[in-house]
Amino acid sequence: MIDTRLSSHAEGAAFDVVVIGAGGAGLSAALFASLAGARVLLVERTGYVGGTTAFSAGTTWVPLSAPGLAVAPGDTADTVLGFLDHAVGERSPRALREAFVAHGAQAVAELERHTAMRYQVRRFHPDYLSELEGSATAGRAIEPVPFDGRLLGDDLRLVRPPIPEFTVLGGMMVDRDDIGHLLGFTRSLTSLRYVLRILARHAGDRLRHGRGTRLVMGNALVARMLYSLRERGVPLVTHTDLRALRRDASGAITGVLLAQDGDGGTTERAFSVHGGVVLASGGFNRHPARRAELLPGIDAHWCPGAPGHTGSAQDLALAAGARLGQGHRTHAFWAPVSTRMRADGSTAVFPHFAMDRGKPGMLAVDAHGQRFVNESTSYHLFGRAMQDAARPAVPAWLVCDAAALRRYGLGMVRPGGRGLAPYLADGYLQQGDTLAALAGRIGVPAAALEATVQSFNAMARAGDDAGFARGTTVYQRANGDAGWPGPNPCLGELTQAPFYAVRLVPGDIGATTGLVTDANARVLGDGDQAIAGLYACGNDMNSIMADTYPAPGITLGPGLVFARQAARDACRRAGVLPKETV
Repeated sequence: MIDTRLSSHAEGAAFDVVVIGAGGAGLSAALFASLAGARVLLVERTGYVGGTTAFSAGTTWVPLSAPGLAVAPGDTADTVLGFLDHAVGERSPRALREAFVAHGAQAVAELERHTAMRYQVRRFHPDYLSELEGSATAGRAIEPVPFDGRLLGDDLRLVRPPIPEFTVLGGMMVDRDDIGHLLGFTRSLTSLRYVLRILARHAGDRLRHGRGTRLVMGNALVARMLYSLRERGVPLVTHTDLRALRRDASGAITGVLLAQDGDGGTTERAFSVHGGVVLASGGFNRHPARRAELLPGIDAHWCPGAPGHTGSAQDLALAAGARLGQGHRTHAFWAPVSTRMRADGSTAVFPHFAMDRGKPGMLAVDAHGQRFVNESTSYHLFGRAMQDAARPAVPAWLVCDAAALRRYGLGMVRPGGRGLAPYLADGYLQQGDTLAALAGRIGVPAAALEATVQSFNAMARAGDDAGFARGTTVYQRANGDAGWPGPNPCLGELTQAPFYAVRLVPGDIGATTGLVTDANARVLGDGDQAIAGLYACGNDMNSIMADTYPAPGITLGPGLVFARQAARDACRRAGVLPKETV
């Protein structure tokens, strides 16, 4: 069992690498530093490891990995870089993208060779900007293989649980394979057997462990890394804040001051650091002042990210001479989200990634009852459109008919069309027997909503969205309904009463703006001079994708690769790796 007490470590203890933050990037940095032979300390300010990665699908965009090339053997570095050039352009340094592409495959290989990390690749998982030259339909996005949480024993308690609204039947985690079986178990004996097997497993888990132990997606990724760190004896402290970065006369980082609050008061420890401090604390999104400055008008309650990314570690880096990136058109990555009050008084924030808005029988309207976006576009572009429209659509409404709700669900409302009463009672779901009645419920002009739906239905019958070109790219059609009988898998009429709507707001799912670094993830100060011993990765690092979201997993992928860059450079600085090691 992992001892997470700060008091277990002696005052003045020395480490080669200290990692601040135990999300996906921080876990990766600690693993890579340990694999290089360093003395590592992993520090987490909350009671769980995993950060927002634990909430995610765990998809990690790392082109040219061995698992990816097994599916798409024709991909090349030039093709990938060309795609990123088209998507990102000059809004981020190309040298960082080159480093990402050059070192990504080795990062994945090192984890699969020496740790419990295992990846799988789907044969169809397209880049989001599939219309750009150099895009791919598979091979670049890799996913963690499901993990048996029972292997962690009591340490399973440290893995941040998934968002409850993304689970079924009292907390059972499901991935896209499970969803297909759950939706089809009444029509397929194979699916029925599959569903009965995972239900029996979950019921036993609840009795013995208090939660599901069949871990998938982001939880699988986090658990695999935690298991590997435990096997390597890497110490972890939780509920622990970074209070100070210690510097020498030259400005180099030489140590940290940590503090852990507990029942007996606050424990403080100062440690020396020979190689470097890696900041992977999740970015600025819950920093009270910086959030107001960079994301004005976006309520913090709309953020679906895990708690803990307060930006306090970035504040210490800025005080040490670091600087934030400049010039991004938006400082966050986005998704349309719907919110609902839970029974315990907390707010459930549900990102509408792909399960509903791009399906037939769905459309989104603004306060004027008019469409404003291609509903099948990526969640990032949808969230930006809500804010960038000449007439901002905050909030917006996702509207569907009864047939679409039964077939796909709507936000937190599951497919099937049953159990609607609680959602209707608390106002999460709005219903109208006619479009005019629904318009009255959601406060948009009835005539405008009726005209919008009439026009949309005509385009759906023709299979051609003349207004927003919905369903015209490989990615968009992938988010449609492959079994839809109409001419366009993303377009279907809204005809069956009653009609429904949920309220959408833009939710920030990560930071694009972070600390400026070089290709080794060294934090840069004035004149692009590296601050010796200070590194950043994950959302603490200025995104190499700038303000674009070209493919699935473009936060976790660079987070993984630059965690390795940071760890290895810090290990070279500590003398753990020879200077010439690449």
